[in-house]
Amino acid sequence: MSAVLRPLARSVTYTRWLHLFIGVIYIGMWFFIDEGNLHIPLALLALVGLIPGVRLVEGLQARLLLTGHGFKDPESGIAAAPSVTWGDRWRTALWLEIRLVLGFATSFLTVQLPGLSVNLVVAATGGEPYKDVLWLPGGQWWYALLAPLPIVVLLAVVVGAGALTTAVALRLLGPSAQERLAALEERTEQLLERNRIARELHDSIGHALTVAVVQAGAARTAKSPEFTDRALAAIEETGRAALEDLERVLRVLRESEQPASGRPTLADADRLLESARASGAEIDAEVTGPLTLVPGPVSREGYRIVQEALTNVLRHAGPVPTRVRIAVAGERLDLEVSNPLSADAAAARGGGSGLRGMRERAALLGGEAVTGPYEGRWRVRVELPLAGPPPAGRRSRPRAPAGHRLG
Repeated sequence: MSAVLRPLARSVTYTRWLHLFIGVIYIGMWFFIDEGNLHIPLALLALVGLIPGVRLVEGLQARLLLTGHGFKDPESGIAAAPSVTWGDRWRTALWLEIRLVLGFATSFLTVQLPGLSVNLVVAATGGEPYKDVLWLPGGQWWYALLAPLPIVVLLAVVVGAGALTTAVALRLLGPSAQERLAALEERTEQLLERNRIARELHDSIGHALTVAVVQAGAARTAKSPEFTDRALAAIEETGRAALEDLERVLRVLRESEQPASGRPTLADADRLLESARASGAEIDAEVTGPLTLVPGPVSREGYRIVQEALTNVLRHAGPVPTRVRIAVAGERLDLEVSNPLSADAAAARGGGSGLRGMRERAALLGGEAVTGPYEGRWRVRVELPLAGPPPAGRRSRPRAPAGHRLG
């Protein structure tokens, strides 16, 4: 019983009823002009449906009154956009015709059924029933027992017609195939952007916190005022850089239409190396080739990869001697970070979001990343093409020219 009465307690049932009434205002206005020739307003209504903006108006109205989600909710299943194709226009025209027919039938029953209940009561008491409703012979007392039945039928009509109108709206005013594809592409772009922001925060903030923890621990054990001052200065500088990165990421979130700008590139690698050296690590860094010729996206992602690799060194191995190699060779950027590896550190570095993030960054640029033990050291090696994925036949490593040292 509760399942039968539940629709009557929902506000959307009555907004759907209102939607059906609004649909017959047009035909009601026509009656003031000409009570006959109803084919004329039907034809005019079909022509109105071919106007692109009508689909937008009908979609917003259907969202607001039929779904109960509000006209701004894109999850309602009803499109709120002008017609783009002729298919959208013809569906809108058909929707207007069906809405008019359903609204007219519901409006007629809304007037007639309560009148029938009144006639049943009047006829049961011997009165004169209204002639414009169903005529009943008077004097039958049991008519009063049937009086609630038309009201029950009316409630069923209200619920059923509203549900049918909503189903038709979802079918005829729903998004087209092109709109679904556009929405899917937009959703994919949003997910990719979220993943990129998550990697940015992980690499930047994770590096800063790792440096701060290592520096604080070293300062406590060193018990040297000079070393403590250097450690605090390094923590301050790293924290300030992390705050700048965080502000850039938050700016992207606040102003989603503006591209991220000003992110660090490989030209700022000295900052990473000095931060690692300040943590006590001995950094042997070398760069080969002109970093200024590296495209912006590749240079920015390369910076984050080196940053995450150095963060992993400090986190898992501590301040140990570390080799950093950055080489621009032909059409490829090579990055390599390695450090002495113990058995415990190898087990600790088996996975994690940092290594996965490096592989994802490389894959998005058409490159590849290899991480793991190599000749007694832990090595991160990444190859990034400077202009898209390299052709299949060009996998060999070109000979790198003589390099110079960073820092």
